[in-house]
Order: sequence, then C-alpha cells, then structure tokens
Amino acid sequence: METEELTSQIMGAAIEVHKELGPGLLESTYERCLVHELTLRGIKTERQKAQPINYKGLKLDEGYRLDVLVESKIILELKVVDSLNDIHTAQLLTYLKLSNLNLGYLLNFNVLQMKQGIKRLVNNF
Repeated sequence: METEELTSQIMGAAIEVHKELGPGLLESTYERCLVHELTLRGIKTERQKAQPINYKGLKLDEGYRLDVLVESKIILELKVVDSLNDIHTAQLLTYLKLSNLNLGYLLNFNVLQMKQGIKRLVNNF
C-alpha cells in the first residue's frame, strides 16, 4: 500500500475510533481499538513495539516502546492530553530518528473532533 493510501486509512481509522468512543478514555483503550480498526482494514500493525537505543556501539533495551508501528514504516504516538505540546513532538521525532523512519503521527484522542488532535511529523534525518 502506498504511503498516501496508508495515511488515509490511518486517519480514517483514528476518526472512526474517536467517533465510536469519544474523548476521555485511557490511552491504552484507544490504542487497542485503533489497532483493531486498522487490522479490520487489512493493515499490518505492531503494538508496543520495542525500540532499542544504540549509543556508540552500546545497545540499550530500556523499555522504550512505539505505541503503534504501521506496516513497518509509520509510527503512531497516541496521547490523551489537553493539548499536544513541544515535548510530544520531540518524543516522536526521537522515535523516528532511532528507528530510521521518516513519517509519524501524534494522535490526541482528548479532543472534540479527531481532526483537531492529529499532527503529522516528518523526520528529514
């Protein structure tokens, strides 16, 4: 599936989950439901994917995890916060850098309309 079509499916799935559940639930609930919705659409996902850190030849497996990895190329970082801020952006950019991927989405489910809670990030290496 091309990146544009995959992105469209991800946005549609996030909107569907938000439409069905509304705001105010736990992040883990949205994560499980979003993965289920993507799976129903035939999209491969990995939930809580381990993200090791390599620092100057030292490999650290310290429990860092990507919320959702879609088709091994797009990271979804889910939040349930009043508003997305710079630290959320920095976190996702770090995950993109560490995983050598270039596309990710912050998805904040604590909004009235899901389109208000979507932020696309590109890692230009």
